Amino acid sequence: MDADGPLGPVLELDGAQVRTGTCSWTDPTLVKDADWYPKRSMSAAERLAFYASRFPVVEVDSTYYWPPTPQLAGDWVDRTPGGFVMDVKGYSLLTGHPTRRESLWEDLRPLVAEEHREKKNVYAQHLPPDAVDEGWARFQHALGPLHQAGKLGGVLLQYPAWFTPKKANRAELERIRERLADFPVYVELRSPRWWAGEDDQRRTLDLLRAHDLAHVVVDAPPASGLPAVVEATADLAVVRFHGRNGATWNKRNISAAERFDYLYDERELGEWVPRLRELAGRAGSVHALMNNCYGDKGVTNAADLARLLLEGGARPAAGSGTS
Repeated sequence: MDADGPLGPVLELDGAQVRTGTCSWTDPTLVKDADWYPKRSMSAAERLAFYASRFPVVEVDSTYYWPPTPQLAGDWVDRTPGGFVMDVKGYSLLTGHPTRRESLWEDLRPLVAEEHREKKNVYAQHLPPDAVDEGWARFQHALGPLHQAGKLGGVLLQYPAWFTPKKANRAELERIRERLADFPVYVELRSPRWWAGEDDQRRTLDLLRAHDLAHVVVDAPPASGLPAVVEATADLAVVRFHGRNGATWNKRNISAAERFDYLYDERELGEWVPRLRELAGRAGSVHALMNNCYGDKGVTNAADLARLLLEGGARPAAGSGTS
């Protein structure tokens, strides 16, 4: 059941619905250190409702660290108004990242290879293939309430820099559709080798398009080696704004918020208005997500971008809020 309350503005641009939002609504630097939320004593449900009154989409990052449960997904459905959507980041085990051993489902922990059972982090290759398949199935099942309520905007599968364009990794991308059925999925490839030249870009985009996987367009500092390849490969188009802080991109032992600590100025965001219009002409839905979630920088820039889009010819969708 949807929560009562207003919904942040959904925009219409060239026939597509465009949503701006952030990649977290719970970062401690936003909740504890900034003044964006009306009160620091707000409950989790109150914070989510307040966020939803400002923005019509959010990306959930906690599911990268701990797999979600159907109960949690159901709570998100109940705490948000109709029309709100949540993009959910894939659990780290499923995308080749180091995974906290204690975050594994309890009954799967004994299946970790013996030599890795006492380590802080494990990887998918430390488990039998059928256990990893079970992890995918449980992740999909957990998101069922969101999907059934029409509030699952998409699943983000973000692959690390060491996930390079070799045969085995292409096959891994080809299996996503088997694992996540009819969920909308968007893929962020952090290895620059997928985008090294025109032929590489074409092959990568063709692979994503063939399996109905949305390509994540990134805005990132030059230190990342990642170009902004403005293409849509599915009916959902996604842009993730990582900030342009080159000094922190490869810095070790810092939080995600510190890594993406950057405030875009109006000129930098204005460059994206025609690019978002281009994506809107190629997809039915566009999500523009600010990952610069240090303090209130992400929410500030998400509001800035929505305003610039309106000034650039977008208009509020029918029945959408205008706050």
